[in-house]
Amino acid sequence: MWHDLVIAYVQALQLPNLLCIIGGSLLGILVGAFPALDTAVAAALLVPLTFGMTSTQAILMLTAVYCAGVYAGQIPAILFRIPGSTEAVMTTLDGYELTKKGRADEALGIGLTASVLGGIFGTLMLTFATPPLSRIALQFGPAEYFALGIFGLSALSGVSGGSVIKGLTCGLIGLLLATVGIDAITGMARFTFGSKVLLGGISFIPAVIGLFAGAEVFKQVALGGPISESGGDDIISRQKIRIKLPSLSKLIPLKWTLLKSGFIGSLIGMLPGVGATTAAIVGYGQAARSSKHPETFGKGDPEGIAAAEMANNAAAPAAMIPLLSLGIPGSAITAIILGAFMLHGLRPGPLFMMQQKDLAFIIFAGVLLSQLVFFAAAFAAVIPFIKLRSLPRPLLIVFILSFAIVGTAAMGGPSAMPTMVILGVFGYILERCNFPLAPVVFGLVLGPIIEKSLRRALMIAQYDIIVVLARPITLALLLGAVFFVLIPLLRGMSKKGRGQEMTVAGR
Repeated sequence: MWHDLVIAYVQALQLPNLLCIIGGSLLGILVGAFPALDTAVAAALLVPLTFGMTSTQAILMLTAVYCAGVYAGQIPAILFRIPGSTEAVMTTLDGYELTKKGRADEALGIGLTASVLGGIFGTLMLTFATPPLSRIALQFGPAEYFALGIFGLSALSGVSGGSVIKGLTCGLIGLLLATVGIDAITGMARFTFGSKVLLGGISFIPAVIGLFAGAEVFKQVALGGPISESGGDDIISRQKIRIKLPSLSKLIPLKWTLLKSGFIGSLIGMLPGVGATTAAIVGYGQAARSSKHPETFGKGDPEGIAAAEMANNAAAPAAMIPLLSLGIPGSAITAIILGAFMLHGLRPGPLFMMQQKDLAFIIFAGVLLSQLVFFAAAFAAVIPFIKLRSLPRPLLIVFILSFAIVGTAAMGGPSAMPTMVILGVFGYILERCNFPLAPVVFGLVLGPIIEKSLRRALMIAQYDIIVVLARPITLALLLGAVFFVLIPLLRGMSKKGRGQEMTVAGR
């Protein structure tokens, strides 16, 4: 195997192949950093252009677009509170808070470092663990997907901003929003109030842009204050923002968070139809739950950025595992890559690793090299966004609003603009009342997974709930969810008990 890997890296470093990796990485950064552009759409437009390339060059370029695009979404998320891609939603929570505190360089540095480490971790899992992980993926049916969604929702206890009740309320709001539109099982319209615009449901991208970017614009307009908590326009313009890579002394305390998020991202990334966004949510939630200071998450904690970026970037290479070993795309962009395989007369599946072993190892090498390319390119890629960040406050607010409108119009249907505006106002009201926004996103992402999977599992089991819950993986995930929900509640009760004892003793 090691001999095959060495040969694969030598071939991947040949000039034509290397140029495809570099070009794909640069394009991925470009489209990933702009909410109006979508990495999957860019990859789809590239597929016809790959007809004149070799199969190796085509796959290397498309995988590089994917990996770099997942990273680049964090740039506007950190600097402007606008996720460049859905995978960067959780990065927005702590990244933008650090920017408001004048620590954007630190946020960009930890985000880039975690992205590269996550990509390398996911690539190693792809290289050395494809067969066993593929067998695990085959064990997941509707019941397991339902349990995974519940396990992800259990993270609400760690991202509720100190109030579990408020966190659960916002999570339920997100779940409710996820039910709007046509029922995927029965085909009936739900919560549309007779509006044809709502038949397509609440689009995720406009909803997220509204909740974060829209809410920030409304907040600044309502308050009339500086967009940075560190001071006024002059301070913003004087900030010298750059990517400041974290030192080893800052990375070492995050080692367990990074390792845990890497495993979570890899395991979730290999599941078809789940995606890196869910991996980021679960990774972030697990980091918040296990942290000694969960109350700092969502308020500018570098650990939150590290957890989210490690998980979503590990999920990107892992999404190739079911594609190569089973012929099943794990995400939208891997479905496009599957189309490129077929365009070049290749068919991924159980025999691919034997019949096309050389190509498989070159793909492994290309995915790893793409991490190094976007790491080097990131320092130049953030410069235009940093220049925009130094604009005076009124112009910056106009830019953020324009960015949000363009991204919403490009990524949504007829309901996109009203959704962005309404949820922008709603997000502003929630923040004014000290309700966290993260649980709403949890509900929006995990709601469809939970509902559809549970109903399908029940139909398969002829509506015998015991049969559904008795499946080993399902039961383990549900017990884990209950365990992680009870921990913060028990801690809170214990603290209250100790506080009452100290009060009595003081008297």
